[in-house]
Amino acid sequence: MKPYLIALDLDGTLLKEDKTISPFTKDVIRRAINVGHFVVIATGRPYRASSMYYEELGLATPIVNFNGAFVHHPRQPSWGMHHYPLPLAIVKDIVEISESYGIKNMMAEVLDNVYFHQHDDVLLDIVRLGNPTVEIGDLRRSLGKDPTSVLVYTDDDHIERIQSHLANVYANVIHQRRWSEPWHVIEIIRHGVHKAAGLKQVADYFGIPRERVIAFGDEDNDLEMIDWAGLGVAMGNAIESLKTVADDVTKSNEEDGIGLYLQDLLGL
Repeated sequence: MKPYLIALDLDGTLLKEDKTISPFTKDVIRRAINVGHFVVIATGRPYRASSMYYEELGLATPIVNFNGAFVHHPRQPSWGMHHYPLPLAIVKDIVEISESYGIKNMMAEVLDNVYFHQHDDVLLDIVRLGNPTVEIGDLRRSLGKDPTSVLVYTDDDHIERIQSHLANVYANVIHQRRWSEPWHVIEIIRHGVHKAAGLKQVADYFGIPRERVIAFGDEDNDLEMIDWAGLGVAMGNAIESLKTVADDVTKSNEEDGIGLYLQDLLGL
């Protein structure tokens, strides 16, 4: 069998709800690697919050972080660090209109450096995984580099208005997505950046054609990747719009959906 490139989203896909990988799925993934297939993580998380799963699976491949805004090879620095940040000027523009549009807080990440516009204990707890450098203060002054991603925090009454404004003003510069409930969060990365673009870089590196790329996902930030892959597989717990574009649907993340699917498909 010719080698496949197998792309795995983390939350809601590879990871169970308790943020662990089931022993069965882990064993199947390792068997896939041992017979010559390539496994890559493709996640919205920063590297610092996904490296533990990379190590747990014993991977030796590039990793796609920040939904494609950062792609690198942890074990081969010579592979390069492909970083596609947002223009800093746009972030400062959004800060300028924050009060009139009901924005409660903003957070910017420059790889492993985290910048909060205002202090927030709940949000700080979320980003502390991986021990990033955290700075709190007006982003117009504290942020000195183009950010990898930006999170805009608001409430249910304002989120659609903010998204509409961002789409009207920055349509050709940013890519935005809304987090699922209960979070009223808008995630912003650079226009044209998504998991599919990052995954294509990895596929090209290994010489794997698109038709031999298998991708698993569950949320809207997986749409481009699932659509692009030769075999896009939605988890049983995936949103309906992802299942619509997927080539197939497997069992949920709580039911070893990835492990069972790969075991059957690859004869492991």
